[in-house]
Amino acid sequence: MRILVVEDDSLVASGIKQGLINAGYTTDVASTAKHAEIHLREENFDLVIIDIGLPDMDGLTLVQRLRNQQMRLPVLILTARGSMEDTVAGLNIGADDYMAKPFRLPELIARIRALIRRTHSVTSSQLQHDQLILNTATHTATLHGQPLLLTTREWTILEILLMASPKVVSKNKLLQSLTGWDKHITPNAIEVHISRLRAKIDPGGIKIRTVRGIGYRIDQSIS
Repeated sequence: MRILVVEDDSLVASGIKQGLINAGYTTDVASTAKHAEIHLREENFDLVIIDIGLPDMDGLTLVQRLRNQQMRLPVLILTARGSMEDTVAGLNIGADDYMAKPFRLPELIARIRALIRRTHSVTSSQLQHDQLILNTATHTATLHGQPLLLTTREWTILEILLMASPKVVSKNKLLQSLTGWDKHITPNAIEVHISRLRAKIDPGGIKIRTVRGIGYRIDQSIS
């Protein structure tokens, strides 16, 4: 999953970014509303965190502009403005959640998980497909009750596929979810990760099917 943090305080932004990376999220930072708007329009993100006090545009205005452009990704406002009036204004203008600074990182991560689940109409932190279970809260995976050891990128791919199931996920979506602005992998690398993931879950009867020219979908194998 990929998150954009819109925050002009470099120290705060760096701390949030590192915390989210440690939690398994690909994370990028934009220091201005203008840059954030461009990147959100041109790239795939699963959630955006927005500070209100941005140097070029009020964060609430940015949220309103995103909603006017029909961008439906979850928006979490994270700001020093913590009054009830500010919170109500943020939620009314289109934000999905609102947190005041100072904040605790575990709570921020929990709220992020909840917002992403809601976007995919998932009601639990446990994603299950037949005998394959991913627990996004504990970051553990099992297949037929046995621990399933996954690399960070394999976990991300599997989580995205399970969240989207039974829909097809494009290769570009997977690529952007694995790579922030400071990383780079090739489309061929996605195929390598998919191949390695298949080797781990195929024996348990779980199939990742290639939809030619589009992407991938997770299916239960037919015996």
